[in-house]
Amino acid sequence: MKKPILFGFVSPGVIMVLEGVIILALIGVLVFKFVQTPSEKQILSPQEVADRAINYINENFLRGGVKAELIDVFEEAGVYKIGLKIQEEEYTSYVTKDGKLLFPEAIDLMPPEPKEFPKTEKPDVKLFVMSFCPFGDQAEEMLMPVVDLLKDKANIELHYIFYKNYASGYPEYCLDKENKYCAMHGIGELNQNIRELCVWKYQKDKFWDFVRAINKNATSKNVDEKWEEIAKNLGINVAKIKECQKNEIFSLLDNEIALTSKFYPVQDPKAYGKEESVISASPTLVINGIIYTGNRSSEDYKRAICSAFKNPPKECEVDLSSIPTPSTAGGSCQ
Repeated sequence: MKKPILFGFVSPGVIMVLEGVIILALIGVLVFKFVQTPSEKQILSPQEVADRAINYINENFLRGGVKAELIDVFEEAGVYKIGLKIQEEEYTSYVTKDGKLLFPEAIDLMPPEPKEFPKTEKPDVKLFVMSFCPFGDQAEEMLMPVVDLLKDKANIELHYIFYKNYASGYPEYCLDKENKYCAMHGIGELNQNIRELCVWKYQKDKFWDFVRAINKNATSKNVDEKWEEIAKNLGINVAKIKECQKNEIFSLLDNEIALTSKFYPVQDPKAYGKEESVISASPTLVINGIIYTGNRSSEDYKRAICSAFKNPPKECEVDLSSIPTPSTAGGSCQ
């Protein structure tokens, strides 16, 4: 969920004061809306307002060389909505068109209703994870019975989340000295993400067994030493996977980053806190282009995917509720 722009940069002792200020600001905006609509001469361009807001935030709320950067700005509901990035965190703020009032969040009096997944003959399902995020591993385990059940009736894939400039950077967390390609759980995780993508590309029939065996027998610290033996035991062509990892790593990385960087509609905006989002949390399930916001169990995953069929197959009638669900299945790495 995007944070209110002010709260991330002040001490807890002044948050209560700011809450009062924000409430007054919101009331002021409503009064302004109905009593003093800006004339055409008072209205500034989106860029002018964004520059003014960012300068104000940088000068009044940020310290130690930290700076806010503009992501985008556009008109929404009679004000300008500004997207900002501060140290890899994204925020949303709003400013009146004359640039006089800045307020951190809007309270939507008419929140959008939950969306239904578009129905297709063969639903497209993508589970975005990090290969050593424990919550992502749990989601994989919950999804595997659904994969076994639906087989080729739905297109179910794993995809992977990468970061830029993460933690201490190269070489502990990032592949390159520019820190463009990084993984939350270290370089071992980044390497394993790529290996799993290579297995999916060249030996898809071995993929889910490989993921399951890695989850059970390796960690981000030792996977670079252990993966070959695990792969050989499953009949995976280790030389082919090494070749793929060496020669195709950057194309695979760029493809995954492109998938996670675009905005997807959210199934239930009330549950997610916004109507659309990029992919940054492991796990995130996307069904026919919409981010799933329901519970995580094999049965819940099956029901959600089956709801995206134009004509659900008979396999959708199979009950998977007897498969145990971890008590921590609601967590995430982000």
